Parts: sequence; structure tokens; C-alpha cells
Amino acid sequence: MGLLFRWLLRLATGLVILGVAAFALAYYFASRSLPDYNGNYSVAGISAPVEIVRDNANVPHIFGATDDDVFFALGYAHAQDRLWQMIMLRRTAQGRLSELFGPRTLETDKLMRRLDIYTTAVRSVEDQDPQTRAALEAYSAGVNAWLAEVNAGARGRGAPEMWLFNHPISTWSPPDSIAIVKLMALQLQSHLGREVLRARTSLLLDDDRVSDILPDAPGPGIAALPRYQALIPGAPRHAADTSAPPGPLSPVNPPDLAGASNAWAAGPSRSATGSTLLANDPHLQLTAPSIWYLARLELATGGVIGATIPGVPVVMTGRSADIGWGLTSAYLDDTDVYVEEVNATDATLYRTPDGWAPFRTRESIINVHGATPVTIDLQWTQNGPVLPPEHYNLGTIRPPGHVTSVAWTALSEDDTTLTAAMDLMRARTIDEAIRASYNYVAPAQMLTLADRNRIALRLVGAMPRRDPAHESKGRMPTFGYRPQNRWDGMFPPEENPQWVNPEGGLVGHTNNKILDAPFPRHVSFGWGDTQRVNRWRRLMQSREVHTRESFTEAQLDTVSFTARSLLPLIGADLWFTGEAAPEGTPERQRQVALGLLADWNGEMNEHLPEPLLYAAWVRFLQQRLIRDDLGPLAAEFTHVEPLFIERVFRNVNGAARWCDVLQSAPTETCTDISRQALDDALVWVAETYGSDLQTLRWGDAHEATHDHPVLGEVPVLRWFVNIRQSTSGGDNTLQRGRTLGTGPDPFLNVHSAAYRGVYDFADPDSSVFITSTGQSGHFLSRYYDDLGELWRRGEYIPMSLDPALARGGSVGITTLRPTTPP
Repeated sequence: MGLLFRWLLRLATGLVILGVAAFALAYYFASRSLPDYNGNYSVAGISAPVEIVRDNANVPHIFGATDDDVFFALGYAHAQDRLWQMIMLRRTAQGRLSELFGPRTLETDKLMRRLDIYTTAVRSVEDQDPQTRAALEAYSAGVNAWLAEVNAGARGRGAPEMWLFNHPISTWSPPDSIAIVKLMALQLQSHLGREVLRARTSLLLDDDRVSDILPDAPGPGIAALPRYQALIPGAPRHAADTSAPPGPLSPVNPPDLAGASNAWAAGPSRSATGSTLLANDPHLQLTAPSIWYLARLELATGGVIGATIPGVPVVMTGRSADIGWGLTSAYLDDTDVYVEEVNATDATLYRTPDGWAPFRTRESIINVHGATPVTIDLQWTQNGPVLPPEHYNLGTIRPPGHVTSVAWTALSEDDTTLTAAMDLMRARTIDEAIRASYNYVAPAQMLTLADRNRIALRLVGAMPRRDPAHESKGRMPTFGYRPQNRWDGMFPPEENPQWVNPEGGLVGHTNNKILDAPFPRHVSFGWGDTQRVNRWRRLMQSREVHTRESFTEAQLDTVSFTARSLLPLIGADLWFTGEAAPEGTPERQRQVALGLLADWNGEMNEHLPEPLLYAAWVRFLQQRLIRDDLGPLAAEFTHVEPLFIERVFRNVNGAARWCDVLQSAPTETCTDISRQALDDALVWVAETYGSDLQTLRWGDAHEATHDHPVLGEVPVLRWFVNIRQSTSGGDNTLQRGRTLGTGPDPFLNVHSAAYRGVYDFADPDSSVFITSTGQSGHFLSRYYDDLGELWRRGEYIPMSLDPALARGGSVGITTLRPTTPP
């Protein structure tokens, strides 16, 4: 027995030693790719020495003799800190993920090949102005210089992920940067999915009920649309879902998780300092690392500082000493879906206004790791690329003998968006910035501007010119061969809506409806916000003048206008129910919940139980209202639509009929459904978080999920690479934390303000900013998540252009020297 014990002990000790050795070896190889921020490197491609001074938050401040040298160094810094992220963004845009990940990403690659955004990026390079082309070339040379250093210096293949997914890294080139901007446009695009959803809903419901569940933003009425069956005869009424399951790394978000953001500015008359203020917090999917990378560039026109996207050589949102700019998703309707009739006797032809025409075609081969290559046939019509039924559920809205194509502004082959962004960085006044924005194509954004004396809000991006006789006004798919449904180019960019120095001294945008204009100058029928804007207006008008502090308070505000509006409606007949029910009964639990909610001010604070009770109640309420009417299609409505709930409980145009369950004999009232939904919610809350309502925490359900897109699901590794944080806010608060909406954890915070910035032009160097994780994409770096806790607590870091401040607290200074002295 003793001998057996000794051998077992030796075996266990050996396994422990092997485990420790394996961990140490893995750590050694992974840590080899950590960059040395105090390095001195000889590189080809710069005219004079360049310094990359990294301040105490690891934000690079780049100083060079020429602008091209500065862009070279930005490429170098991006590659040092975010090489894996850059490779993944490029591979996604190219449709080449399956070369690394095998069949799991095949559907994503198929979609990207069919959209062909990388080819359009290649063709757009020559349309940039000479200054931008030079910057793109210099930036690419900087990225490639770091790749050369990785190879020459045995720097762990450049990123720890490369040990698991080793594949040759091709050199960086200008089309890669343009393609990433187009990829961002795809992530922000929502109108394609909304068109399909409206068509599917129209096939099931009459017009009034479609207007209930897919309500328009408040404002002047919109002419009723034809039923989809009238637009597209033969479309299947009860078609099963045809979408392929979304693969990992898919850039396509459901419409409810597409772009969102906040931005506002105050002119001198509304600022306590007599100058201007600007705040911006663009909302995107939370990831580790964040999509944003903070940087300061010292250009010939002066310093600029703000948020960049790794792979793209521009400050997308930020400031100079003279002007600040912020971006929010405009929700411009820049997409149309077309149903194209295929010739019954020759499938290579489709109908056009001038008769039958051949599809433009190309074969594309997708290499798949661990499997045989897959060949797909790409097709285009005069309207755009043909997408098969498995993408966007397009198979549910087309009749037999037809295919679907897509027109989308981001597919432009002469896309000058990067030229616009470059010129915007160099602008010194609002007038110069507005002129720069004329070259902006996609993604469509609302550009908020503030120089030292004026403020402005302007729609930037190409706006399609539709025929006033368009059969669906761009809201549902239409036949592509009918001339009235086709685009007639774009409106001149000078005619895009804008507001400069408005009389009230304030401008702002929360993805809300920006104007009431008749079609086709309407901008959009589908906006991203009808709720947050009400809270923003309240906060802005509550003060005569504003300060940097009041702007940060507004960015971090977690009071839900929606909760304050809906609770009195859905609980109107439930608040007072007589004597207290016995302890331990569902009635008693309902009374406790109602008591908590009756005293609640609508603040979606992570430490409170009321936000969880409210969110669960309205979620189950909407499910009860729609599931019998919509059947399987109800699963597409993953988030609560406040205007729908309000219409039902105010019985707008008879909307209370949603409360009656079609399959039951009795006629249910809205009070009945509201009570049942609250009981459903309380059962779910008890099963998931516990039955003691007083001890519930919203933050336990509303965790921010900064997950690594590749390693985040790998056992053990996920504990090192994912960042989870308890957070306040919700779907409709200014501090927006958009919830997942599906699965066992529907309230996870998955889409939020990954960047926040507030700029004060009375004292520009007192401006502040923050990102949601850290500067480094290397999970062994101390800068991987160091900014995340500040972000969670609503804190910021200085956003100064003072070189002495950056040098005084620097964590390292990288010096790049030309291999051949000038």
C-alpha cells in the first residue's frame, strides 16, 4: 500500500511539474510579442527620426518631421498594440476567415465575398486625393515595418493568438484601411434587415397592426404603404426562417444591435465659460480589446487627439486645438432590397427596365482550413450584388423564380470617405469641416462640430436619390426591373441637412429623427431612438449654461425616460390591490415588486433591484402581446419597443386588441396580460437570481461583456481574455447599455459607448476621454484592461495636446530612425 501511495505521489508531482512547465513555456512564448515601448528601431520609409511618446495611459503621442512620417508611426504603434485585431478586421472584410477557422466561419466569408467590399476598396484607392493616398501608403509602410521587426526580432509572431492560428501575415496596403471603414459601415447598417422584417410582418398582419409593432418615430403622419403581397405577388406568407446561423466573427448585427451613439454641443451663449463644449460617445459592440484606440498625431496643421480604429490612419472622433468633432449613426436609409425576376428558360438572365440582361458573374474560391476549398458563383444585377436566401432571411420574402439584390452606398467603387476624414482632421473652422464632409460616403453619420465660437450638426454620407413614385419608399423590397424603384444617383452633398449656430445655442443627436421632410428628402423612416432624446432635452434645458462637468453627467445619466413613461401605463390597475397577500404566495411577491417599482425614480442603477424587475416585466409583457399574432416571427422582436407598448395601453387606433389572446375563448384585457407578464417575470427572476426581491442587483444581470472575439469561448483562456463588469444603464438611457435580448442572459450589456469624450474649448487641454478596455490587445499586457475600470466607474483621463505632460508621465518613448540618414 505504501509503495502504491509513493508512486501515486510521484505521478501527481510529475503532473504538477509538467503543468507548471507547460504554463511557463506558454507564458514565455506569448509574452515574446509584448512590445518594448522604450525601443529604438531603424526603419525604412521615414524622412527623419520620429518619436512615439506613450503617456501614463499608454496613449501614443506621435511627433515627426512630416505628416507622412507621423502616419508611418501611427501604423507602427497600431501594429505593436493591435496586430491581431487588425488582421481579423482585414480577413473579415476580405472574406478569408475560414483559412484560419475552418467551416465555422464559412457563411460569414460567403457573405463578404458576395458583398465584395474589398474589391470596391481596391478600386477606391485612386479616388482619394494625393495627400490621403500618401498617408495611406505611409501608414501601410509603418505597419509593415513592425511586421519586419516581428520577424527579425523573434517577437512571438506578433500576437499571442498567432501561436494558436498560425498563418502567414501578408503585408498591409492602402485598400486594407479603406476596407475596414466599409466593414464598419456594414456593422452599422440596419435598413436591410428592417426592410425584410417589415415585409415579413406585412405578410401576416394588416397595415394598422404593422404600424403598431413597427411604429414610426413621432411626427407628421406617413402615407400608408401597400401590403407586401400587393408589391410582390407570390411572396410566401408563412415561409420558414431561411437564415443560416450567424457564425463567429460575423460583422452583421441584428437591426436592434446596429449603430447608436450620442453627441451634443453647446455654443458660447449656453456655456459657462463663454466658449464651446462638445460631447461624443459612439456606441458599438463591446469587445476585448475595444474597437477604439486613443492616439495623438502632431500634423503640420497642429495636433489632433482622439479615437482611431486600428488599421485606419485617421482620428475618427476627437479634437484639435481649434475644433472638435463627434459622430453618431445617422440612420440614413442608404440601402434598398430588390426582388429580381429570373428568366424562366435561361437562368443567366434577369429582367431590367429594358428587357432581359445577363447577370454579371465571377467565380470565387474560399480556402477552408481542414476542409476542401469551396467555390461560389458571385452575381450582380444593375442594382447591386445578388444575395442568396440564407443571408438576412431573404428567402422568406421572394417568390419562386426570383432572386434578391441589394443597393447600398458603401458598395461605391469611388468611395472618398477617408479623404473626408483626413481633411476633417486638418480643418480649423466649422466651415472647413463642413466642406471636408462633402467627400463622406459611408457609413452615414451625423457630424457634430464645435470650434471656439460656433457649433453645428450635419448629416454626412451619400443620400440616394429615389423617385417620388417609389412603390415602397424604400421601406420594403420592391421589383428591381421597375424604373420608379431604382436609384437615380445621389443628392448633392451640399444639400444634406445641417444646422449651424442654431438660435437655442445647442445641437445634439441621439440617433433620433432629425427632420420632417417629404419623401424622397426624408433621410429615413426608421430611426434609432425615440426615447433617449427626451431625457437629453430635459437635461440640456434644465440649465441656463453648461460646463464640462454637466456634459459628463449627461453622458453618464442612467435615468430611463422609458421606464418613467411605461410603468404608470402597464401598472395602472395593479398598484392597489387591497389587503396584503399571505407571505410566500405569488400575489404577495407581486405586491412587493409593485411596491418597489411605485417608489422608483427610473434610475437604471446597477445596485438597485427595480431596474431588473422593470426590464423583466416589460420583456415578458411584449412576448405575451405578440407571440400569438406573429407566431415564429415573434422571435425576431428581441427588444422591447416602447412605442408599441404605449400604443397598446393607450389603445391608439384600437391597438389594445393585441391584449386579447387569439387562441383562448375569454377576451383578455390589457390589465390581465400585464398581471400575467409580471408573474412570468417574477418566476423567471426567482429561478435566475433568487426570490428575495430586495437583494436583487441590476448589475448582476447587466454585465458588460467585453469578450475576445476569438478566444472568448475557449475554456480556461476565456478567464484571461474576457472582461466582465457590473454596469448601470439600459436600452434607453443616455449611458446606454444595449442588452443582448436573447438566450438565458437577455440583459447582458453587449453594445455600449466604447469611447467617451468631452471637449472644452475654453481650455482645450482640460478635455477628457476614455475607452472601455485598454490600449493593448495583448492579454498579458497591463494595458489590456487598465482603462476598463475607469470606464465602468464613469471616469476619464486627460485629453491634452501638451507635449510636456505626455513626456512627464510617459511609460515609454519609442524612437524610429531612418535606415538611411537624410
